[in-house]
Amino acid sequence: MSNPHAITATKSWLIVRPQTWRQIGSDLAYILPGFFISLASFTALVTLFSLGLSTIVIWVGLPILVACLATARWFASVNRSALRRWAGDIPPVHYREPHKYTISGMFKNLADPQLWKDFTHGVFVSFAYRTASFCIAITFLGASLGGLTQWIWLRFLPPGNTPLAEYIGLDELLGVSPAAAESWLGLAYGALFLVLLPFITHLLAVADAAMTRALLTNETAALRARSEELTASRAQVVSEEASTLRKIERDLHDGPQQRLIRLQMDVEAAQRRIATDPDGARQLMDGALEQSREALAELRQLSRGIAPPLLADRGLRAAMESLATKSTVPVAVDGNLEHGARLAESAENAAYFVVSEALVNVSKHSGASHAALSVHLSPTELFLEITDDGIGGAHVGKGHGLSGLMDRLAGVDGSLEIVSPAGGPTTLRASIPLSS
Repeated sequence: MSNPHAITATKSWLIVRPQTWRQIGSDLAYILPGFFISLASFTALVTLFSLGLSTIVIWVGLPILVACLATARWFASVNRSALRRWAGDIPPVHYREPHKYTISGMFKNLADPQLWKDFTHGVFVSFAYRTASFCIAITFLGASLGGLTQWIWLRFLPPGNTPLAEYIGLDELLGVSPAAAESWLGLAYGALFLVLLPFITHLLAVADAAMTRALLTNETAALRARSEELTASRAQVVSEEASTLRKIERDLHDGPQQRLIRLQMDVEAAQRRIATDPDGARQLMDGALEQSREALAELRQLSRGIAPPLLADRGLRAAMESLATKSTVPVAVDGNLEHGARLAESAENAAYFVVSEALVNVSKHSGASHAALSVHLSPTELFLEITDDGIGGAHVGKGHGLSGLMDRLAGVDGSLEIVSPAGGPTTLRASIPLSS
């Protein structure tokens, strides 16, 4: 999300305009604190790197080097936050998954190229540049303010001071006293530095931002990693769906299909005996009726996990209200998703199964007395939030239903967040892009 206060509109360079001063303030708020951040990062990283490198031969330096790069990553996140406040959206960054803190794991952690880019920025680039930019910005700011106010404070200087205007003969050229000539000189260079101030501060901020983007972001690697993650998750979803279909096929063959065959045979036998043996035919029909009931029960059991006709016919809001009605725990439904509103089929199915699985977990495991379902629709995303007042402790573990939800959401580029401290309450939040 873009920073609404970032200087992204048309720049103003006229010093008398308020937007020019807002731009100067924004640029200085980015430049000046950056110097102190770079000073702290330079000191910490040089110390840790020197200590780690000098003790690497006795293996003590290995965890110190890992800590050095972790510190560089932290300072990089601080710099990215500052850049985001100044510029709005910035490119993403990608780090490799951290390994365990074994010997081999620490060596693998040291092989992350983005961590070394963070270190390079913190030691070699930002400190040198920001020291210079800090001095330049302070010089221009001080010279402009000092020159424009020189006519006030000049009279308080010690007696015997020789003004610059007198050295260069400006008083004789203008035909005024040395003090007056010095005041006019101060106003002249103060005004010049003030006019140049917005150009200089913005140039310094733009150059700093360019170096920060170059070293502390890596859009290509981030997009590549995201693509690999989506490919793997979607392959997992496809594999699970194929496995589910095979299971349904086996269950249909072994259960309802066999009962329907038996039902057909009983009905045909009853038809043959209805004239000669009515009692026997009645027993066969009773058995056929029982077979039909069991087949219907098995079909209902198999249909769980398959999107219901209500979702296809009346939309997501009606299907979710139906789930809330069937829940053993009272569920209040709210949100701005209207009845009859239709979304992409993949988004509707994913949202339905998220709510279905979440409410099943609430009924079975939470011990809650009340739950709430909130469904909010934005132009680009669908947001779901399910809360309950139960005992908490829900987590995403392999083999659990919530883990399956994460895989299902990953297949539509969605995300899942679970907040469930011990003692409750539990909050499950899911977001589903509408363009997935």
